[in-house]
Amino acid sequence: MKPHFGKDLLFYGLMLVVFMAGAYYIIEISGLQPNTSWPVSVQSSSVSQVDTFSSEHIFSEIIHNIHHPLAILILQVILILAVSRTFAFIFTKIGQPPVMGEIIAGITLGPSLFGFLLPEVSEFVFPANTLGNLQFLSQIGLLFFMFIIGMELDLNMFKQKLKQSILISHTGIALSFVIGIITGFSIYTQFAPPGTRPLEFALFLGMSMSITAFPVMARILQEKGYTKKAFGSLMIGIAAVDDVTAWCMLAILIAYIKAGTILGALPTVVLSLGYLGVMFFVIQPFLKKVGSIYVSRENLSRAIVGMIFGVMLISSYVTEIIGIHAFFGAFVAGVVMPPNLIFKKVLTEKIEDVSLVLLLPLFFVYTGLRTEIGLLNQPVLWKYAILLILLSISGKFLGGFAASKLTGHGWKQSLMVGALMNSRGLMELVVLNIGYDFGLYSKEIFTIMVLMALTTTMMTGPSLDLIEWIYRSRNRKKGVSNEDRFYRILISFGPPRMGATLMKIASVLLYHEKNKAVVKALHMTPDLEITPQEAIIFEREGFQPIKKVAADQGIKIQTEYRITDQIDYEIIKKTQKEPYDLLLIGGARSLFTENILGGRVGSILENAECNLGIFIEKGFDYPRKILVMHGSGNNQLLVEVSKRFIAHPEITVDVINTSSQTQADLMQLYGLSEIHILSNRNIEKTLLDRYDLMVVNIETWKKLVDDHIPWLSHSPSVLILSLKKKNYLH
Repeated sequence: MKPHFGKDLLFYGLMLVVFMAGAYYIIEISGLQPNTSWPVSVQSSSVSQVDTFSSEHIFSEIIHNIHHPLAILILQVILILAVSRTFAFIFTKIGQPPVMGEIIAGITLGPSLFGFLLPEVSEFVFPANTLGNLQFLSQIGLLFFMFIIGMELDLNMFKQKLKQSILISHTGIALSFVIGIITGFSIYTQFAPPGTRPLEFALFLGMSMSITAFPVMARILQEKGYTKKAFGSLMIGIAAVDDVTAWCMLAILIAYIKAGTILGALPTVVLSLGYLGVMFFVIQPFLKKVGSIYVSRENLSRAIVGMIFGVMLISSYVTEIIGIHAFFGAFVAGVVMPPNLIFKKVLTEKIEDVSLVLLLPLFFVYTGLRTEIGLLNQPVLWKYAILLILLSISGKFLGGFAASKLTGHGWKQSLMVGALMNSRGLMELVVLNIGYDFGLYSKEIFTIMVLMALTTTMMTGPSLDLIEWIYRSRNRKKGVSNEDRFYRILISFGPPRMGATLMKIASVLLYHEKNKAVVKALHMTPDLEITPQEAIIFEREGFQPIKKVAADQGIKIQTEYRITDQIDYEIIKKTQKEPYDLLLIGGARSLFTENILGGRVGSILENAECNLGIFIEKGFDYPRKILVMHGSGNNQLLVEVSKRFIAHPEITVDVINTSSQTQADLMQLYGLSEIHILSNRNIEKTLLDRYDLMVVNIETWKKLVDDHIPWLSHSPSVLILSLKKKNYLH
């Protein structure tokens, strides 16, 4: 059917003319008059709006709309998201958890920097009368966050070391709590707001100093690769116990503060115990049945998600009205969710994007608006700030260290326990805001405690690195070295199948040195938002294929798992820290280039400090027949690797010479009785189909690609070798 564009346009024009004529007739000719029953002020306002229709009127309307509360709120959210994501990205690049960047972003947007440098702009974006809206939105975000934290808390993870976890956790809490109480009584007159009782101030300060953040500690353990070790599971258990204990203590403390006396708090405690009984013995069994049925994204309908949210909100509402804060209810609701990991993953994905990306940064900014570093304008206030930071660090560190030593751990592990227990993060800010809302903290002490939370969290990662460095240095001085190892291979892979494939190649290279070889497999997940439970699953599933190949070949293998969005950086850093002879990685095209040696691979190729083997997979199973392309460039690594292939009794190796070297020289170099001399024009698909793997140095590969050699697309799987070290293959 042909389009009738001209007729359609004519009809549309006639319709507009008729509509406008009709509207004119109704308004002007029909004689409609304003309703005299309306107030005169409204009539005159309407007339004036029509009569004064001008550019000035439009401008004034725009100015009026800009100051509308909804417009202000949207502007605040836009600015907060932009700044928080920027700082999160920057802090990730310097090895800090993203949440630290978001907290710093909040302080930056507050009076400490934004308000100080641009007070008028800050007052326009964050006027005092709109902060209530920001607070309520941030509270909703925190409810969802606490719900997710509760879901991440798997109580089965630390059952085997429950006694050690409880002892170490509670020792750190008790020592910090006592130090905080003593400090609270000492600084009460300087920092407590008028009307605050000394005991309440001291108790809340002790509570604030004894917090350890489960999410931050879990993320640090994952990034450092400790989760697969016994030490990592112990620390996850300690963090979990810390979380549960801290929230129970906070609930009791809130009940006491609201009641004013210990006896007055008893009804709240009794109601809280009843609430916990209902949640764990009634709601949890019911939700377990729900989780066994709705285990996939397809089955998890909106009705079920609505029911889950209903449980969370009702739980939060109940804890709020009985006097122990809505956050505790959201946390408990998360804990009683079905233990099915698929159910939790699907549910978390539905919540995280909105709650953690959109709503939670509002809480950081709201905290930042309360944090005024400019109030610490006297040397004595900074002395108090430094003192409180040192006391907070020492309480958690000494408590964790001493308890860890008592339970039989070595010096290194005990020091690391003490360092990790100082990671306070977001949980600390939640407690500080509750204390501020109750009127227990002045602005000065609130600012000091926020600085304490930032300092102790940011120092955790560097403290672990320092401990590791000290013990590595001691081992070097004692003569503990890996230099006597014969051959060291690092295999870095993404998909589990690629790990198994690279292990097959490594096993061939190490065929005659299996007892002396050192092989490390490095597997990384580029998703910073996965939970500790998901990390355990990804780690187990990721290493299963490569471990099976290693076991079949009789080669011992070490594994290391990391969660990072800087995969190339982690690989490069690994080659810089440890003396590997060969790094095996899979080749992959990046988003911005079709070059297999570009993107992430190109970055590794340029900066790695060991020899490289880049594997391009094309239906590879096992290298029974190998084709070696001896071309231009440095062929030292190519020859050494090829000779190891040749020495394998089950592998046939053919060498094609496209270089200027003579056949006799190459026969002597490779130890072969025959070398094929072919040019690029003589190589055909029928020849290439005979082989499982082609081995080539990087210079020859680049030349083949640059010359657009037609047979290259028909090649088998390819191993591209790059010589980086002269002392390759000890």
